[in-house]
Formats: sequence, C-alpha cells, structure tokens
Amino acid sequence: MTHITNEERRVGIYATGDKPTVANTVKPDTPLETLNLNWKEKDLPERERTKHVHRLHPYLGKFIPQLVEIFLRKYFKPGQTVLDPFCGSGTALVQSTELGINSIGYDISAFNVLLCTAKTAEYNVAELRKEVLDILEKVERSTQEDSDQPTLWKSDLETIHTSGSDSNYLYEWFAPRTLHELLTYRGCLEDGDYKYKDILKIILSRSARSARLTTHYDLDFPKKPQQGEYHCYKCGRICRPVTEAFKFLKRYSLDTIRRVEEFSRIRKEASVIIHHADSREDSFPPIDGVITSPPYVGLIDYHEQHIYAYHLLGLEDRRVEEIGAALNGSSKSAKQQYQQDLGRVFSNTVKSMKPGGRLIVIANDKENLYDEIAEIVGVEVENVLKRHVNRRTGRRASEFYESVFIWKKK
Repeated sequence: MTHITNEERRVGIYATGDKPTVANTVKPDTPLETLNLNWKEKDLPERERTKHVHRLHPYLGKFIPQLVEIFLRKYFKPGQTVLDPFCGSGTALVQSTELGINSIGYDISAFNVLLCTAKTAEYNVAELRKEVLDILEKVERSTQEDSDQPTLWKSDLETIHTSGSDSNYLYEWFAPRTLHELLTYRGCLEDGDYKYKDILKIILSRSARSARLTTHYDLDFPKKPQQGEYHCYKCGRICRPVTEAFKFLKRYSLDTIRRVEEFSRIRKEASVIIHHADSREDSFPPIDGVITSPPYVGLIDYHEQHIYAYHLLGLEDRRVEEIGAALNGSSKSAKQQYQQDLGRVFSNTVKSMKPGGRLIVIANDKENLYDEIAEIVGVEVENVLKRHVNRRTGRRASEFYESVFIWKKK
C-alpha cells in the first residue's frame, strides 16, 4: 500500500489507479490511492450515468451515481443508515436503496422532494403501468380527438391570463395547444383516483420542461420565451419553438415505466425517508454517516431551474432559504455565510453519528472554502481525493476538478 503523507492529506491526492474504477468492484478494504475516478465518456457513457430512475427528470448540478456507489461500498454496509442533507435529485438515496442501505434525505426545494419521493417509492409495476397509460389515454381522448379544441384552448387561456402571476407564467411560456394539453393532464391527475400521483406529476413536469417556448439549446435556464423562428446551434438549422406537449407526455410516460421497471428489478430492501425541511434547523435521527454534494455558492438557483414545475404544480417556493443561493451572488460575505451555513448543517449531522462515522462530501471547491468548514464542524480530515471531471450531462459540459472530502467524527 502506498504511504500517504500528512501533506497529501491536507491538500488532497489524485486517485489515479491504472484503469478507470468500476464501481461494483470496490470493497471496504480497497485502498483509496488505487481508485481512478477520472472517467472519460468511453469509460462511463451517459446511458450509464443516467441509468434507470436517475433520469426520470433532468437536473442540473447532480453528482453521478457511480461516484456515490464507490464510497457507499467502501464505507457503509447494508442495513446501516446514510444521510444526505442536500438530497437534490436523489442520487445518494437511489444508490443507497440499490445497495440495501437505509437512507434519509433533506431538501429545501419542494420539487426536489417530489422528485426524490417519486424515484425511491416502491411500486407495483403492473399497477403503475396501468395508471400511467390510463391518464395518457384520457388526455389523448380530450386533446387529440376533440373537435372543439380551439374553443377549449381559448377558454383555458382567458382563465389563466386573468387569474394571477403564477398563471401568467404559464400563459407566457407555453403555446396555446401546449398549455391546453398540460392543463388537461393536470386536471385528470387532480380528479383521478390514482395511487401514484407523485410520479405522474414528474411525467407532467418533464413534459412541460421540454414543451416550453424556448430554444432547443437552452432548456436549463432560458431567459425569455422564444416566440418565432431562430437559428439553432444544437440542430444546425432554423428551428421553431415547440407548440404541443402531448408527444412529450407520451414519450416520457413510456420512458418512466421502463425506468421504474428496471430499478424495481435491482433495488434492495431498505428504508427511505425524505423531509422537506431546512437541514440547518432540524435534528437528525441516529445515522451511520453522510454522503452528499452540497449546493454551489452563488451559482445555481435550484428553484429557478424547475420554475415551470412550481407554477404548474403549485409548489411552495422557498428559494430565499437556499444555502449559497444564486440571488446572493458569490461575494466575500456570501462565501463566509455559505461556510457558516454548511458548518451548521454538518455540525448537526455529527451529533447524530457515533465517533468514527464518516462524512463523504463531494464538491467543486475552487474557492477553497472547505478547509474552514471542516474546522467549524470539528471533524478529522481523513483524506481529500481530487478528480478530473471532463464530461457532464447538460449544456454546461466544460471540464473542472472536483474534490471528495473524507471526514471522520472524532
């Protein structure tokens, strides 16, 4: 085993084994320095990074499941309980369930909680399939076969345009036919006696994301509705904004069934508990450790990236409570507040852990903020691994370096 010096522990080591690490080969006794976390596209293609329920809905800024799996396999056992105080899209919760490890997640975003709940719920797959196809059939009958569609669209728009700011967003960002189809789906969902409404809401949200009046190359954070033709950098030609939603509802309905079926075959017996709460304030139940990827400071508005879902589903918007909120920027004072906030969260977590328990924190620490956070929390910095991230899913595909902080409760 290669000796790791104190200086290497302080500044971090590059995990650069000879071959890219295959997650399911890692064991508790696998030396850290033999890991190679610098996967290239050919080593870890997108279809594997977005396997089964991980791609039920796009999410900007999430960590990849294989990275989570490696550290779950090394530091945790089936039957133990892992906490993610920033559960985001649920990557850590899903991977824990895949390995039979109990998990608890917290998030301030109502949409994130909805997404995590839909991903980790246990389904009767045959019943799920029946419900997903039933609501799709109802929407198709109402919107694709009704000869009075124009009248219905006009009625929908008049109601929306006069009923408040939330509805005005829908009026501005969706074409008339698109909005009619989305609202019909929502109406069927609200009125129907469906058992799995959370996952139906995710299908609706995913469809709304794709069906907005925006350019094809800017689905993450479009600044304003796209009303006419434009030159599309993604397609390399003149394109028009989308004016219908049903094709997405159908596509994502079938895709959701397939992904849930796939995950149902491999998930293990494990509990999943998800809280819509501020992890700075809550007291956590007993846990064996933490694995998480905290929000960035002043970079991503985690509510704004799913703003269509908040308006369409009537979700509670708590963006002012986000840690590192984009609206607060990345000034010196914002960074200091970020450190204090993360310090509070992790101090809460260690109170619920036994001595020797580990916190695995994955972050792009280009501002060098995490040394002080570790001091605030009072943990032992057991190791810091650096990895080169040269491919990401989504529009922001530039390379960067990421740190895996391995902290231990004293």
